[in-house]
Amino acid sequence: MAEVVSPVPGAGRREPGEVGRALGPPVADPGAALSLQGEIIEGCRLPVLRRNQDNEDEWPLAEILSVKDISGRKLFYVHYIDFNKRLDEWVTHERLDLKKIQFPKKEAKTPTKNGLPGSRPGSPEREVKRKVEVVSPATPVPSETAPASVFPQNGSARRAVAAQPGRKRKSNCLGTDEDSQDSSDGIPSAPRMTGSLVSDRSHDDIVTRMKNIECIELGRHRLKPWYFSPYPQELTTLPVLYLCEFCLKYGRSLKCLQRHLTKCDLRHPPGNEIYRKGTISFFEIDGRKNKSYSQNLCLLAKCFLDHKTLYYDTDPFLFYVMTEYDCKGFHIVGYFSKEKESTEDYNVACILTLPPYQRRGYGKLLIEFSYELSKVEGKTGTPEKPLSDLGLLSYRSYWSQTILEILMGLKSESGERPQITINEISEITSIKKEDVISTLQYLNLINYYKGQYILTLSEDIVDGHERAMLKRLLRIDSKCLHFTPKDWSKRGKW
Repeated sequence: MAEVVSPVPGAGRREPGEVGRALGPPVADPGAALSLQGEIIEGCRLPVLRRNQDNEDEWPLAEILSVKDISGRKLFYVHYIDFNKRLDEWVTHERLDLKKIQFPKKEAKTPTKNGLPGSRPGSPEREVKRKVEVVSPATPVPSETAPASVFPQNGSARRAVAAQPGRKRKSNCLGTDEDSQDSSDGIPSAPRMTGSLVSDRSHDDIVTRMKNIECIELGRHRLKPWYFSPYPQELTTLPVLYLCEFCLKYGRSLKCLQRHLTKCDLRHPPGNEIYRKGTISFFEIDGRKNKSYSQNLCLLAKCFLDHKTLYYDTDPFLFYVMTEYDCKGFHIVGYFSKEKESTEDYNVACILTLPPYQRRGYGKLLIEFSYELSKVEGKTGTPEKPLSDLGLLSYRSYWSQTILEILMGLKSESGERPQITINEISEITSIKKEDVISTLQYLNLINYYKGQYILTLSEDIVDGHERAMLKRLLRIDSKCLHFTPKDWSKRGKW
């Protein structure tokens, strides 16, 4: 993700016809500006200057989440409306457009949200909305067991899938969380009511909406957190939080870290190494046996996962940590967790590639590894929802490439058109049937032709897939996986 560059005071944009001005739009009377500044409270909305990815100035609407005074200088913590929370930041009054300030509605003396005390004041135009949409695709969803036949047409292949007429997709419920990043094409947007990440939303107050850690030093990297993480409060005032990159214990200072490193003999995550190829290794960690490491991993991960609600109850989970090896040890790249027992076929609870390793193919490698485990277990799997915006992009790309690889690899036998069903695709890939269907719909492959539902692979889709696969250099080699699944239902309290 491109880094957002904070504007330098005095480098504001110019409106047509203006000779020049400071960052903030001018207020007629400077005294009035100071007066307005004093009236800015939590819940106010107004345009705030920021730089976009093209390094251009823009004035998106933002909400004031907190105000603090440092040496007589006021700072305002803002959330840009309709932007991801990772862009939230502290700004000075020069970046605020005070002419367009909207004050929060004063409906109740004690602000609440969903009946829970301690939430932010009501904002203008803020309503709790719940939309229910029934999405009917151009063609009904294909049957899971009807075979698909293949025949060429104008250099492209058409794969026909018979389907049940009149079958509709399930309705999608859009959640009330304004920061939900999930899409509505076959992937539920609302937070689930079952599974490992269920929350009563009592955590969603003004405190947890704000980043509380300034910077994290992890090995040779310094990371700037995106979201709140429940580290001990006394650590949140530090300019840098120091973590041991092998056991993930946190310290207040570099001296504390150096003292810890003289005692810490770990050079890889605790647990069993179940995969190694080249410099890439995966370690399986039991959340009950290695509770301290698992909790520290969750605290670190929460800095970069908005929806994560699991912090301390790690007993029911397994953690699969991906590392890169060099002469100093096995350095953490990313991880995913999964429930030991899932009644809903979830093969991933949380998944994260740390920012220094993003956009290098590691996210897709983590996803591929999770499905390799599902293949060994003889199950189909799906990730828990809601997915983050980056997680959704990675999964959608993985599903698309994996399914297209299967379809393009079909060959005719004895002159007959090859056939395949949704169930067969699911069994080969271990991708849950619902995800297979939603991916086919997302790729817009399903069409109705001569009384049958067919999957049409155009030349553009084939060419795009081949280009994407050429760039996908990192793949999981199943021969390097040494994994024996356990039946956790027979192991008592795990």
